[in-house]
Amino acid sequence: MDAVAALNEIAFWLERERAATFKVQAFRKAADIIAGLDPAELEARAQDGRLKRMKGIGDRTYQVIRQAVDGAVPDYLADLRQRSTGSLAEGGNELLSTLRGDLHSHSDWSDGGSPIALMAEAANLLGREYLALTDHSPSLKIANGLTAERLAEQLDVVAGLNAGTSANGFTLLAGIEVDILENGELDQAPEMLDRLDIVVASVHSKLRSDRSTMTRRMLAGIRDPHTNVLGHCTGRLVEGTRGTRPQSEFDAKKVFAACAENNVAVEINSRPERQDPPDDLIQLALDAGCLFSIDSDAHAPGQLDFLQYGAARAASNNVPAERIITTWPLDRLLEWSSRP
Repeated sequence: MDAVAALNEIAFWLERERAATFKVQAFRKAADIIAGLDPAELEARAQDGRLKRMKGIGDRTYQVIRQAVDGAVPDYLADLRQRSTGSLAEGGNELLSTLRGDLHSHSDWSDGGSPIALMAEAANLLGREYLALTDHSPSLKIANGLTAERLAEQLDVVAGLNAGTSANGFTLLAGIEVDILENGELDQAPEMLDRLDIVVASVHSKLRSDRSTMTRRMLAGIRDPHTNVLGHCTGRLVEGTRGTRPQSEFDAKKVFAACAENNVAVEINSRPERQDPPDDLIQLALDAGCLFSIDSDAHAPGQLDFLQYGAARAASNNVPAERIITTWPLDRLLEWSSRP
């Protein structure tokens, strides 16, 4: 078995089961280290023990590499495959099977942990027809948000990857998760937003603002003609290493009415620590006539499979598949997202 592929697959399964970041990165780092070695050189180093002395190769990663070089599926990988055979979430399998894509993901260009190409490859292997790359916008400095100049560079990378994958039916969409600033403006130059396939607009700051202030802010972001998807609308955290955070206060009826009026989809964020919007707001959005987008908000390849959680929540709330834009074929999606 290819040792690099084995290490990256182990990282994928660990990400999927929400393992500690340092544990995942040990395998990603080892894969990067040996990727530059000639296969014969790698085999020689694995057999004579020199590989153990390379910085970044630990006992576990050495064992994986050695078993892969010897032509076997590494024991650690086999165990991960076995325990990952079940579904992540209960229910929603029928709806999950109709999902064609994912409109919210991050790479190491902002606060994700993996290169763009690896994210695209994982989405393709999971059977997605399209994935939107939506790294953060510049005001979110803690997440290394993209300036207009860096975003322009990223667009070239996306175009280059698509040129190489056009034959297999997978498309990487150019996008952004743009902050809705306190004044309601979107945190990126309009001329750059014009160049994107998908714009997810989210609030990341001053989440405890009063109801009236937050409502005005969100309404302005929704009404911006560039906005396609309203991301994790309450900003809540219900579990996880970052602790918990209560949901923001806003006039949900007004916000969802604006989404319906402006043809903006409400995101059903699939991250287990977000579960956003809560069920009662999904019902309000349904009553308002909103479209929905089931998205992973993945920051690592294995997290792309979190769509299972979002599908389960949408199914439990009886969200019709035809109102979920990520069930749409790419041509229909792009016709919708590029509306004037």
